[in-house]
Amino acid sequence: MMRPNNQPIAPRHVAAAPAGQESIPPVLDIANLHIEFPIYRGAVRALNGVTIQVQPGEIVGIVGESGSGKSVTAMMSMRLIPRQHYIVRKGSIHKSGKNILDASEKQMRHIRGRDMAMIFQEPMTALNPTMKVGRQITDVIARHTSLSAKQARERAISLLRDMHIADPVQVFDAYPFELSGGMRQRIMIALAFSCDPSLLIADEPTTALDVTVQKQVLMLLRERAKKTGTAILLITHDMAVVSQFCERIYVMYAGSVMEQGATGDVIRAPGHPYTRGLLGALPDNATPGAPLLAISGQVPNLADLPDGCAFRNRCSLQTEACSRIPSLMPLKPMAGSGAHAAACWMTVGETRDA
Repeated sequence: MMRPNNQPIAPRHVAAAPAGQESIPPVLDIANLHIEFPIYRGAVRALNGVTIQVQPGEIVGIVGESGSGKSVTAMMSMRLIPRQHYIVRKGSIHKSGKNILDASEKQMRHIRGRDMAMIFQEPMTALNPTMKVGRQITDVIARHTSLSAKQARERAISLLRDMHIADPVQVFDAYPFELSGGMRQRIMIALAFSCDPSLLIADEPTTALDVTVQKQVLMLLRERAKKTGTAILLITHDMAVVSQFCERIYVMYAGSVMEQGATGDVIRAPGHPYTRGLLGALPDNATPGAPLLAISGQVPNLADLPDGCAFRNRCSLQTEACSRIPSLMPLKPMAGSGAHAAACWMTVGETRDA
């Protein structure tokens, strides 16, 4: 049914499942996913047993250094990597109960934009510099809804106004290169929400922005998500952003999830040495007058992962036993809580032969 041109698309609300019926599935359910990129004489093991869930209306963060597998997880969640460039060794990606790894490209084109949307790190490369802002938004609306050209224009201008843009009509008729970085990112948010997707993936959406604009953009993102009931998966290397914005956190390293849990639990009592290292590098946690802490070394080569724990060569707690534990150690509950878990046998109290 066509929506009135003066009303936004109705937000999705998460209703409780009736008694005796199954609960609503996660909007995103990545289960034990193993992804490889074939290369000459081997393969890059980009994702190794990754399991991540995002519930309807939830804001979840994935945090880690460059090379940890965050962006590959995001790209695979929307099937943006061409099939010929990767191999799925194991696992699945379910979007609202449907395995998108089995979906055709035609089906994915329908899902992208309408049911899933993505905000990229640099809006200048994501937006078409040869097309005006309004045309780019209305094209998406026209593709995924039955709104007329006039209604699509009105909706686009309304979305820009919701992004706290003072003159949305002027911005609607502008080219991306005529606008600031912060304004372009607001446009990307408006574009992503143009069809009220159930899931929005934001891949480093504020990295290129200064701190003040970064906060404004994140507040707009959260405000719009809560208004529409959209779930958000935020990809970032910044623990400070995750701690302020997300309800739950997944900490990734070398293609694996090293820790997960409610944001407050992970920040207050990090269970993995890698998580502690990320938190220790925050300026707010530094001793006044002392140099910032840093994690020594580099993320291992994913085409040649070391035996045992992938983090052991950078870990101050490592022992000889760390080289002999399973390379894909399962997450273990912290302090008896299954919600907060870490993949480190030393910090969760599990014993191993030294």
